[in-house]
Amino acid sequence: MEFNVSVLATSSLGDRSYLASDGHVAVVVDPQRDIDRILYLAGEKRVRITHVVETHIHNDYVSGGLELARVTGAHYLVAAAERVTFGRLPVADGDTVPVSDAMRLRVIATPGHTFHHLSYVLDYATDGGWQSAGVFTGGSLLFGTTGRTDLLGQQHAHELAHHQHASARRLADLLPDGAEVWPTHGFGSFCSASQTDAPESTIGREKEANPVLRLAVDDFTTETLSGLDAYPAYYAHMGVTNLDGPAPVDLTPVARADAAELRRRIDDGQWVVDLRHRKAYAASHLAGTVSLGLDGPMSTWLGWLISWGAPITLLAETAAQIASAQRELVRIGIDRPAAQATGETGRWAADREQLRRLPLADFAALADANAGRLRTGLPAPDVVLDVRTTNEWTAGHIAGAVHLPLPELPRRLADLPTGAVWVHCGSGYRAAAAGSLLANAGRDVVVIDDQFAAATAAGVTLVGPDATRA
Repeated sequence: MEFNVSVLATSSLGDRSYLASDGHVAVVVDPQRDIDRILYLAGEKRVRITHVVETHIHNDYVSGGLELARVTGAHYLVAAAERVTFGRLPVADGDTVPVSDAMRLRVIATPGHTFHHLSYVLDYATDGGWQSAGVFTGGSLLFGTTGRTDLLGQQHAHELAHHQHASARRLADLLPDGAEVWPTHGFGSFCSASQTDAPESTIGREKEANPVLRLAVDDFTTETLSGLDAYPAYYAHMGVTNLDGPAPVDLTPVARADAAELRRRIDDGQWVVDLRHRKAYAASHLAGTVSLGLDGPMSTWLGWLISWGAPITLLAETAAQIASAQRELVRIGIDRPAAQATGETGRWAADREQLRRLPLADFAALADANAGRLRTGLPAPDVVLDVRTTNEWTAGHIAGAVHLPLPELPRRLADLPTGAVWVHCGSGYRAAAAGSLLANAGRDVVVIDDQFAAATAAGVTLVGPDATRA
């Protein structure tokens, strides 16, 4: 038997999908909406997809499971308790689903991330009977952590945390130490209670490293809930879409916009997003646009910042970059951008007066400015703005800085003190987005394009519990 489990990572959302095959047939677990990647992998391995599995109704992305099952004719396994509006093979705790003579799935109820969450143990046949290769854990047991328990509302978070603890313990008791753990979340996803600490893991490793398997239930609940930060606003739309049954994706090119059309959209207050790297944006960009480069989690931050359903226009150097952005956006339910434009920046402006620059600096420049050694071309910092998350801020921040997480910035621009703003995040990506929003609002702004970990060595004073380690 050619037994194999392949990972399809979606790094921009911090998720993984899986294709498990025996050399002839395959099971797909928690597929993303752009199913062509999965179909290509199955074709490359020359296996037929017979089963598509959902561990839960996802809150962080639109599932491709329904469409993949339709296209392939596969059985679509969804928890029997979920009130979906489409046909599926309902499964529940204790069910065993034969996949082939060589593979089977055992269904384990693991509530916690959601009420009806399921995990699937993958068994393979041997001469001596069935052996457990591993378990697809979705948002239950992750690498060094668990899925967060507040996505269905704070009123359920405490109860679900107790369920999460019991579910993880159940998996650890049921499976051998050598069984692989294959989670969907935890690789940068906001569905994770904290971030993963490893690229792979086993039940045995999780027994040693994971707090859920080391702490008593009340201690785990307190620690988990106290560590949760905000999650993207677009999550509110994902579960509803997945329960209703997502439509097939359309990744064909969208309409092109010329310079006059771009200006009209900007003047109308629409989102025109520049997908280039922030350094290219800083050097020259169309006034009124927002910097969200494809080198970072563009879809996460855009989906979090916009009013849901607002028209979006994409700018990039090449058509391939536009296509990549469209693919990222359909994964969170933004199906068709309003327009696109490609090429040199000058082509997006009716005249040179519509082009702008965005000053960049590093933490050493901020330290110099605070000491009265202002570098050429940079305004003195009246406000140092930190746009990181609350957990990042609490761990350590610049003395005297103002904290305003990036997702809150569009509606709270008026709350900022007057004067020139030097804005930073953890690496420069979010700071560039914030800087573009501030510049569009008429503020004098400098973007600190630097690693926050370098701030102390650069001479910037930090406060907070982790200040000495930054």
